[in-house]
Amino acid sequence: MRDPVGVGARAAPFGALAGGVIAIAAATVVGAQGNALDAIVHPPALIRAALVGGSAAVAVVLLARGLVRLAGGTDDVASLIRGVRLVFLAVAAVAAGASWALGDALPLLVALVIGGIDVVETSFLLVVVATGRADRQG
Repeated sequence: MRDPVGVGARAAPFGALAGGVIAIAAATVVGAQGNALDAIVHPPALIRAALVGGSAAVAVVLLARGLVRLAGGTDDVASLIRGVRLVFLAVAAVAAGASWALGDALPLLVALVIGGIDVVETSFLLVVVATGRADRQG
């Protein structure tokens, strides 16, 4: 039988933390490369339409899942943090879709920064929550 609070559960925030740092680094590198950025933002029209639609679908799913977690109450702090993460990732998905819809690179870079910073900060919060409980005396 698996331990639900085993090594894997404690290591998961660190994996997400690494993913957030990679997203921020990717935004920095891609933002500095004009040709690569142009190719990403201006694919053929059919691919752009698919990217916009996919971004919108992902945003709706992430928002719905985030709101379900947030509506669950305040008993599980880690679940609330994950709910906030999902809502911010939905915002990042909308920004990415706007980038392809408008044909402008700035919203895509903003999406990477929103997603990256959100994952980094919520990962830190999850690590803090996993390391112990706050003393509620006083």
